[in-house]
Amino acid sequence: MPYPLDLHMHSQYSDDGEFSPAQLAEQCQAAGITLMAVTDHNSTRAVDETQEAAQTLGIQCISGVELDCRFQGIDLHLLGYGIRHGADIFRVLEEHILSQEKTSSEQKLALTNALGFHLSHQDLIPYGGQDGLYSGELIAEALLHDPRYQEHPLLAPYRPGGPRSDNPYVNFYWDYYAQGKPCYIEIDFPSLADAARVIKETGGIPVLAHPGNNLRERYELFDSIIAAGVEGVEAFSSYHDAATARHFLGAGRRHGLLITCGSDYHGKTKPSVHLGEMGCTLSPIEMEEELRRFGLI
Repeated sequence: MPYPLDLHMHSQYSDDGEFSPAQLAEQCQAAGITLMAVTDHNSTRAVDETQEAAQTLGIQCISGVELDCRFQGIDLHLLGYGIRHGADIFRVLEEHILSQEKTSSEQKLALTNALGFHLSHQDLIPYGGQDGLYSGELIAEALLHDPRYQEHPLLAPYRPGGPRSDNPYVNFYWDYYAQGKPCYIEIDFPSLADAARVIKETGGIPVLAHPGNNLRERYELFDSIIAAGVEGVEAFSSYHDAATARHFLGAGRRHGLLITCGSDYHGKTKPSVHLGEMGCTLSPIEMEEELRRFGLI
C-alpha cells in the first residue's frame, strides 16, 4: 500500500524524468497519494503545471526543487520545499548548470566510447538526446537497446537477471558517471551553503536528500552539513533500508529538523521505484504535523 505523501519525484523537466507534471499528478491520484511535491533537478519549471493538475484532482501540492551542490568535495542533493518557484535565481541556476552539462555531454560520450563502445550522437537521439544533453541514464538506455552490444560484458550486470538489473539505467549511471567513476565529469555546482541560502531566501526549507546514498559511510559529516544551513532531512527514501531510515530519523530529531519522505520516482530510469514507496514509519498524521510545523501546509 503506497504511503499517501510523496515529496520527492521527477518530471520531464529533469533530464532523467519520464512523465509530464500532469501525468505525475494522475499517477499520484491512482496510487492514493493526497500530498505531493515534484522536485526536479535544478529546475522549478514543473511547479505551476503540477499544482494546476493536482488541484483539479484534489491533491495537495507543495512547491519543490532538488539542487545539485557540493560539500567538502562530495556531491550532494538539496531539496527545497515551499519555495517561491518563480524567483529569477532558479532560472539563472538552471541555465548555468544546463550549459555546463551540454558541454560535458561531449566529454561523457567520449569517455563512454573509451570503455569499448562506438556510440554516435545519432544513436542517442531516439532516447531523448536531440538537444545534445546526454545523461548517464540516457546513454545506458541507448547501450542496452543497441544490438551491437547484446553480449558486451560491461552491460551484463544491467540485463534481466543481472545483479544491477533492478534499476538498470540509474545503476549504470551510479557505476560509471557518478563522482569518482570512470566517466565522471565535474560540474561547477554551488556549495551546499549557497544552495541552502538560495532556498531560504526564496522562502523555502532546505532538506538533505537521501543522505544514506550520497554520504555513504561518511555519516560523521552530518552535523557539519546541518551547520551549513540545512533545516531538514529526507529520512525515508527508496534508497534507505530500515536501519538507515532509523539512523537519519534519529539524527534529524536530535537537531530539530524537518523530517520528510520521498520515493525519488523517475519512471523508466528507476523501474523498481514506485510512488509512495519509501518505507515511512511515521503515520500520515505525524508527517503532516512535520510539514505544518515548518509552515509548508
